[in-house]
Amino acid sequence: MKSVLLYVNDDTGLEARLQAALDVTRATHGHLHCLRANPYNPQMAFDGVTGMSVVYDVAKLTRDADEKLRAEIESRMADEDVPWDYQEVNASPARGLARNSALADIMVLSSASGDKDNVLPMGILGDVLFNTNVPALVQPDSVKKFDAAGVAVVAWNGSFEAGNALRAAVPLLHLASAVHILTVDEDKDHDLPPLAASEYLSRHGITSEIHSMSAKKPSVEAVLLSTVEALHGSYMVMGAYGHSRAREFLFGGVTRSLFRDCPVPLIVSH
Repeated sequence: MKSVLLYVNDDTGLEARLQAALDVTRATHGHLHCLRANPYNPQMAFDGVTGMSVVYDVAKLTRDADEKLRAEIESRMADEDVPWDYQEVNASPARGLARNSALADIMVLSSASGDKDNVLPMGILGDVLFNTNVPALVQPDSVKKFDAAGVAVVAWNGSFEAGNALRAAVPLLHLASAVHILTVDEDKDHDLPPLAASEYLSRHGITSEIHSMSAKKPSVEAVLLSTVEALHGSYMVMGAYGHSRAREFLFGGVTRSLFRDCPVPLIVSH
């Protein structure tokens, strides 16, 4: 993971995202790419009297905010020990991240666990994951670090998405002090059993331990969260949106619940 893409925005999760991005970049000896995506441009407006006018005040307000944010990031990065760059694009967050992710190895986003009035919308997480092939580090606002040398927990259900997430996480799993593969019995056959995931990691020189849990608690996500806590997990690797996003939005789902409630960082891929 030599190219780390950080979503820059003035919200409650920025500090946690920045610290996590710095930790991952240091751990992998990579390069941090800071991306500010802002969709607001000077807009043309017809007032019906004078014909056409340009709304300069909106443009100036957003430009001032962008300049302040960039100055803050540049000031912070001046004291850090990682190579970095900063780019501004005129696009919505999801579109800007997708368009600039082709050469990124991982992108750093916030979870939906923070202040409900100033949190990264769930829809952005879904849009980014569905429109890119890049794994995401989904960081809770309350966690101001990413412990690459800590305990990694892999949530495994044998799905295509879980396989994508596991492959993407290999560079980080090499650095983990322990790797646990956790499968929850949902009374269905897995496409690939957890042993296959463990054997795949062994080919990369990564030793793992398998835990098979029964879904006796209120939900699969409850089992995952309690097990991560019991194992003292530093982060969890998981596939995202195994069901359609519409179904997850209407009826809930493991992905949606963990984006909101997981207390540790998530490495996710669709």
